[in-house]
Amino acid sequence: MDFIQIYAQELTTNLDGQLSMEKVLDLIEKPKHAEQGDLAFPCFTLAKMMRKAPHQIAGELAGNIQHPLFEKVISEGPYVNCFLNKKAASKDVLQTVLKEGNQFGSSNMGTGKNIVIDFSSPNIAKPFSMGHLRSTVIGNSLAHIAEKCGYQAVRVNHLGDWGTQFGKLIVAYKLWGNEEKVKANPIKELLDLYVKFHQEAQNNHQLEDEARLWFKKLEDGDQEALSLWKWFRDESLQEFSKIYELLGVHFDSYHGEAFYNDKMDATIQLLEKEGLLKQSEGAQVVELTDYDLPPCLIKKSDGATLYATRDLTAALYRQDQYEFEKALYVVGQEQSLHFKQVFLVLKEMGFEWADQLEHIPFGFILKDGKKMSTRKGKVVLLETVIHEAIELAKQNIEAKNPNLQQKDEVAKMVGVGSIIFHDLKNERQNNVEFSLEEMLKVEGTTGPYVQYTHARASSILRKTEVAENIDGLDDEYSWAIIKSLMEFPEVIQKSFKQYEPSHISKYLLALAQDFNKYYGHVKILREDELQDSRIALVQAVNTVLAEGLRLLGIQAPEEM
Repeated sequence: MDFIQIYAQELTTNLDGQLSMEKVLDLIEKPKHAEQGDLAFPCFTLAKMMRKAPHQIAGELAGNIQHPLFEKVISEGPYVNCFLNKKAASKDVLQTVLKEGNQFGSSNMGTGKNIVIDFSSPNIAKPFSMGHLRSTVIGNSLAHIAEKCGYQAVRVNHLGDWGTQFGKLIVAYKLWGNEEKVKANPIKELLDLYVKFHQEAQNNHQLEDEARLWFKKLEDGDQEALSLWKWFRDESLQEFSKIYELLGVHFDSYHGEAFYNDKMDATIQLLEKEGLLKQSEGAQVVELTDYDLPPCLIKKSDGATLYATRDLTAALYRQDQYEFEKALYVVGQEQSLHFKQVFLVLKEMGFEWADQLEHIPFGFILKDGKKMSTRKGKVVLLETVIHEAIELAKQNIEAKNPNLQQKDEVAKMVGVGSIIFHDLKNERQNNVEFSLEEMLKVEGTTGPYVQYTHARASSILRKTEVAENIDGLDDEYSWAIIKSLMEFPEVIQKSFKQYEPSHISKYLLALAQDFNKYYGHVKILREDELQDSRIALVQAVNTVLAEGLRLLGIQAPEEM
């Protein structure tokens, strides 16, 4: 039962249509202190409409609201504070979570609708660096959250698999490459070749001309150029798939930039047909002065197409293929202008669905306060970091629980989970300071802390039978958990609406803290009439922690 909905319904009824149920729901908040109640409704918005003081409105409303699930409703200044009936509410919450299991918190708002999520998108023949981690884990989590809200998520990896860098790479490979070395360690070798090209080109400018020539050959479908490009792409993808497997990430489409090569002419013709293309210094652009934005460059003076042309074409293709309700682009904040331009051009083309495209920006990963760099071969490889985290997790297990079964499997869950959680506990627009030591701590605001709490709950459940005779609990430690459990569906909705997985991370940390306090103060397996209810509480926490971690793309070990 959704107590917030019930409270909102009571308020809306007593307000005689002054505010919609939706608006009332938006205004309901959690009081800062437990002694002020469980739910609060501020009356400031109503003051203007009703021409009364907020505290006066609060007093009148509080006097009119009665419901068997409410212990009491009082006014405190401009607020209407509601105290829930602890026994009735806790019994209802526990029965609901146990009955629904990992479906608890699901909604049907997206049923029958597709949502396309474009994320990760590393560049072929370049290392999968820490810089790509954020897009990958944010996008993956948003896909899980969207599915929890009933949507069909289409995961798209728009690979950086085209561009002048391939001309450089082909030249470098033909001059200094070694097939066996590339096969043995593709990404490292290709990066070394790419770096060597830039070093040599500083003294030999002819190399740049050769690179342009080879890229032109590639664009014209030259057999040798194409087969080298395809080989570089296949080798890179194989390497990337190892990382995706470690992170537990999968995709429905790997259509990268190259896929749209033969589809861009149709986009340019559409722009011409709509009269949107203008000549500017030999190039073709779409003017966006009405929106106070610089023109969107579609075709350079030498006839070459640009990122915008590809992204317009990709959006048209995806709408045609998937008929999406929404399309999200999980790409760094430095691309904000680019996406504004692309979305507006689609709108100018007359496509109403352009309003459903959203850029989901995020901050940088920092090391010692500085942005991690991929230039000149200085790169922190994500795969190396993941393996380091798993190894450190294994060392922690050896030190604290050497007899643990399946150590390797648990170390992988904890190592990978710590990296993902460390990213997703931060609001995505913020920069993230990278520190393996901090990530892996079992105390504090970390993934291992939440995983350990889940393992602790699992260990209690292994010692007992399934709870059957569930009654209400009203002690302060149980009540703190019950209130947290109640919020889970709402937190999922909020995370989806704001495209912000950090709401779930923060929620899990709070729930884990509430449970650990409970564990420290209450004898859970004491044999009395409330034993089954306490076991039900542990089961409910266990279910919600595991499901919350899953929504972030993290596994929940049964033992640690």
